Amino acid sequence: MIEILSNIEFRPFLLSFKLALITTIILFIISMPLSWYLSQTKSRVKPILEAITALPLVLPPSVLGFYILYSLSQNSFLGQFFEEYFNIQLVFNFYGLVIASCIYSLPFMVQPLQSGFESLNKNMIEASLISGKSKIQTVLKIAIPNIKPSLLTALIVTFAHTVGEFGVVLMVGGSIPGQTKVASVAIYEFVEIMDYKSAHIYSAIMLIISFLVLLSVYIFNQKQKKSFL
Repeated sequence: MIEILSNIEFRPFLLSFKLALITTIILFIISMPLSWYLSQTKSRVKPILEAITALPLVLPPSVLGFYILYSLSQNSFLGQFFEEYFNIQLVFNFYGLVIASCIYSLPFMVQPLQSGFESLNKNMIEASLISGKSKIQTVLKIAIPNIKPSLLTALIVTFAHTVGEFGVVLMVGGSIPGQTKVASVAIYEFVEIMDYKSAHIYSAIMLIISFLVLLSVYIFNQKQKKSFL
């Protein structure tokens, strides 16, 4: 067992966790106001926004990865902007991976938060607003504390999904050791060279992590449901 662990290169896992953590933080900041708006609005643009948000769920990773790759390339406005003003090439770069991961994992953050906000008692929200609290105070002090299961689900599932992403990450970041070679890409390369032993070890680690993440979500949600009974 010790010999197996000593032969594992942990950099891809650390890079995966770093990417997932940054992506989760960024998406939480972006998705909180977006989810609140989608849960409260009756505007005609709501279905359009929901469809755009959910697109990564139905688009093949190759299609999404291609458009992200093109959008971040040196031929695009965004790619030229970052290269000219920040001297950063987004393609095959960790910064590009963060942007791609935020796009691909967006629905995994937005949808649980939106469902949580929609499940809130509207009388409680209205009472908060009538008492003089602003919308921001209502969200921070009333809404968020009452959607803990949805909040935890959004954070953990987004993190876990980003850790396990392969297609989009490979297309946008490639496989640069220490920069863009995440765990899922490392597993793919082991299979390519028929190093099935290493592929088994890396895959088992990812399987255990994914199981523990989901198990923690279900246990927490079950405890929350019992506390309300």
